[in-house]
Amino acid sequence: DRRQRQMCIRDRERSCASAMKIAQMLQYHPAVDGVNYPGLREHPGYSVAKTQMLDFGAMMSFTLNNKSRQRAVEVLGKLNIFTLAESLGGVESLCGHPATMSHASVPSDERKAMGIDDSLIRLSVGIEDVDDLMEDLQQALR
Repeated sequence: DRRQRQMCIRDRERSCASAMKIAQMLQYHPAVDGVNYPGLREHPGYSVAKTQMLDFGAMMSFTLNNKSRQRAVEVLGKLNIFTLAESLGGVESLCGHPATMSHASVPSDERKAMGIDDSLIRLSVGIEDVDDLMEDLQQALR
């Protein structure tokens, strides 16, 4: 129905706008080594994404300066709004740690070849207040 379709469009727009703000914040956070989000001009796929996508999406990943698995798990454990989940993509904000979740059975050297660092954290940004989401990430990264 039309009303439900409009709600879905608003949710998508909100998630995408929030993801962009979060990616920009993480990009300059001192604990973060790199952010993988096609909406950032520095992303290698930015030009293609800009021509092919309406928005840049609500999915992203980032790695920590401290490349340890332990530090990534610690950060994930401190998040209060983002929920740890192996399957990402809904209206709620979710997070995951591929090295211990979706790719846990892949040998470490193969994961690294795939670009999956032990400190890689994946986010699916939902429709919660973006300031709350950013504060949640900031406190977890302290």
